[in-house]
Amino acid sequence: MTENWVPIPRRTLGVVRERMRDEPVILLEGPRSVGKSTLLRLIAAETGSSVLDLDDLATRDAVAADPALFVRDDNPVLIDEYQKAPLVLDAIKAELNANGAPGRFLLAGSTRYETLPVAAQSLTGRLHTMRIYPLSQTEIEQHEPLLVERLYADPTEAVGSPESTTTRENYIERIVRGGFPMALQRGAASRSRWFDDYVRLTLERDTAEIVKVRQSSMMPRLLGRLAGQSAQILNMKKAGEDVGLDAATAQNYTKLLEAVFLIQRLPAWHKLQSGRASASPKIHLVDSGVAARLLRLTPEKLARKDPASLTEFGHLLETFVVGEVQRQASWLDGISAGHWRTYTNDEVDLVLERDDGAIIAFEVKSGSRVPGDDFRHLRRLRLLAGDAFLAGVVLYLGRKSYTMEDRIHVMPVDRLWSS
Repeated sequence: MTENWVPIPRRTLGVVRERMRDEPVILLEGPRSVGKSTLLRLIAAETGSSVLDLDDLATRDAVAADPALFVRDDNPVLIDEYQKAPLVLDAIKAELNANGAPGRFLLAGSTRYETLPVAAQSLTGRLHTMRIYPLSQTEIEQHEPLLVERLYADPTEAVGSPESTTTRENYIERIVRGGFPMALQRGAASRSRWFDDYVRLTLERDTAEIVKVRQSSMMPRLLGRLAGQSAQILNMKKAGEDVGLDAATAQNYTKLLEAVFLIQRLPAWHKLQSGRASASPKIHLVDSGVAARLLRLTPEKLARKDPASLTEFGHLLETFVVGEVQRQASWLDGISAGHWRTYTNDEVDLVLERDDGAIIAFEVKSGSRVPGDDFRHLRRLRLLAGDAFLAGVVLYLGRKSYTMEDRIHVMPVDRLWSS
């Protein structure tokens, strides 16, 4: 499966340009077919460089035979799927020892750098990693300014907005569509086939390139069980038991699914000195469209009003929102993400923390109104965090944006991408 040229401009492109002014080596890592190759081609066109595509067997063999030959260039050296010939990292390290000027190397890979054999991790400490996610709704709609950036600049100013006109059906369509460029170009049936092929090829090819999987037939089943836990506390034991895997094997296979960017763990956030916080991560699928397909959740099923459908929609909506916020946060410097959960049943879906300690917290609600009791967790976090608590935002499916009380605001979910 290869990436097609995608005409949608990426906010990430400007971030890459900016960071190439400071960093000698940048690694773009993320799922296959997410747009990394497109970014490399755009940078190549701007800098007069060419792209070494190590998915091409002839190119891979040539680079593996003499990697030093390919990393000496006056223009930036751009390498796609670098992990296919990890010896190239040693050659890059040798070049950096002689000339560590900014903007020398731009790499892209579809597996996490940390999953390479230790012997291949020769650039640890000298590599700036950028996560490339599926397209955000702001990129799809080409809308700015961005909510996360505005919240950190002035939360009160960020609240003001015309009423939302997005319907529940519109939200459902965005969720099941996801953000993969190639999936966005297809109709519903064709998109489902694309998701099926994408997952199958990722499991069959990319995981096998990291490690030999003894029970490969279990991987799709485990992924399906983990998709069913999306937006919930990760229960590795239960997921493994459901598919007949022991705990250790389930843990190893889950790490493989993370390594190829099908799933992600949202770590527990526990920076407060008071309040006993859980250390358990939440799990999210990297793309809500993939999650919906794995669970066979069509727009028709998600639109139903029965309890099971409402619960599934709520989980998918949270995964969708977390993904949108993370994309926006990834374009800014010095922001980490986690979820907050205490043993006294306080829970906040997503907490962003800037390097200076300022936090913005998000709660996701799948209803069109927010009852007063729904603010209790944000109030508790505000109390414990004190002045570090910059804003708490409840994102819901209603129409109005408003400030509920001191530093706690309510906004429609589409404020994440509406201008």
